Amino acid sequence: MFKYFIQGLMLGFAYVAPIGMQNLYVINTAISKRKIRAYQVAFITSFFDITLALACFWGIGSLMEKSQVLKSVILLIGSIMVIYIGVQLIRSTPDTNKEVNVNKSMLQVITTCFMVTWANPQALIDGSLLLGSFRISLPPEASTVFILGVCIASLSWFTGITTIVSIFKHSFNKKVIKILNVICGSIIIYYGLKLGISFINIVR
Repeated sequence: MFKYFIQGLMLGFAYVAPIGMQNLYVINTAISKRKIRAYQVAFITSFFDITLALACFWGIGSLMEKSQVLKSVILLIGSIMVIYIGVQLIRSTPDTNKEVNVNKSMLQVITTCFMVTWANPQALIDGSLLLGSFRISLPPEASTVFILGVCIASLSWFTGITTIVSIFKHSFNKKVIKILNVICGSIIIYYGLKLGISFINIVR
């Protein structure tokens, strides 16, 4: 069962690490605000990210388990989309100069974290395809262990990146982000290929 936890951990890191609005907000807060506010933002962002991951994994994944046709279709589409996401990550050029407003009250911080997660259509689609697809490719007894790894990865990433950026504010540049995106993109492509293999095994 430990291998499923590691798989969830790796997928969780690869899914959450690419630089998007969530990470941009966490990074900019860590650069421009005191540590206490930076960690508040990190924990709030982790909470919304984890709840979204659980909803995508258990909700969409459970629905797909009830239909073999839907399961096959989602595995195929999920494989293609996940590989596409990975390729786009590798090809992307990070923009660390994009302005994000970090001068907000706690209520505004919570609202912003919610908006860049639950109100983000791309996050909903990507999460449903990626995590929902993996739910149906796992043995039933491995699901809880796998999603636990994903959740721990989310919490570890946002608190970890806050700590790193707070300490090394002047070293966090485009080159570092580009390397990070290439690594994460490669891992996501690997998981996309695994979904494709699961699809082939079902339709045989």
